[in-house]
Amino acid sequence: MISYLKGLVANIQSSGNRHILTLEVNYMGYDLQIPGKLAKQLPGSGESVQIFTHYQVREEVPLLYGFGSPAERDLFRHLLGVSGIGAALAIALLDTLEVPELVQAIVTANVQLIIQAPGVGKKTAERICLELKSKLIEWRKTAGFFVATDGPAPSILEEVQSTLLALGYTAGEVSHALHFVSEDIGLPKDAFVEDWIRQAIAHLSSTEV
Repeated sequence: MISYLKGLVANIQSSGNRHILTLEVNYMGYDLQIPGKLAKQLPGSGESVQIFTHYQVREEVPLLYGFGSPAERDLFRHLLGVSGIGAALAIALLDTLEVPELVQAIVTANVQLIIQAPGVGKKTAERICLELKSKLIEWRKTAGFFVATDGPAPSILEEVQSTLLALGYTAGEVSHALHFVSEDIGLPKDAFVEDWIRQAIAHLSSTEV
C-alpha cells in the first residue's frame, strides 16, 4: 500500500467538483484525485509537496486519492466504511468542513452542519453519525482531536446554525464564528438565540475582505 508520495507538482486539473493532481515522483507522474480545498492550497508547478494517499480499486480500475494530512486521509477511510458513502460524498464532506469540525459534527450528531455537504441529505447524515460516532470517539484520541464544548447550548444550536446558514454563510464559516464567539467573546452557552446570531454575524462581517 502507498502511504504517501513526495514529489513535484506537475499539474492540477479541475472539472466541476473533481480535482486531479499530477505529482511527479522520481520521473514518474501519478494522478491523484484530491479535495478542492487541497487543490487551492497546493503550491505552483515544480514545487515539492507530500501527499498522503488512499489506494482503491473500483471495477478493476486502480484509483489514487490524495490528502494534505494523515488525519484527513484516515477520516476519508472512515467515511468510506459507511454504507452508501462513496469517494465523491466523502470528499464533499471533507471539502465542506475542516477535519476537527467534521469529527465534532459526527460525534455530536450535528446533522444540520453535515447536510451542508453537496449530495448529503438528512438520512445520509444520520446514518454517518450512527455508524461512525463510536469509532470516531476512539479515533479522535489517537488523531489528537477532541470534541469542543464551546458554542450555544444544544437546545438552541440548531436554530442558531439554521439562521446563519440561511443568510448564506458556509458550514465552515458558521462553525468558526460560533467557536470565536464562545472562546474569544465568552458569550454564555445559554444566552439568547438572538445574541449568538448577532455576535456571530458581527465576527463574520469583520473577517470579510
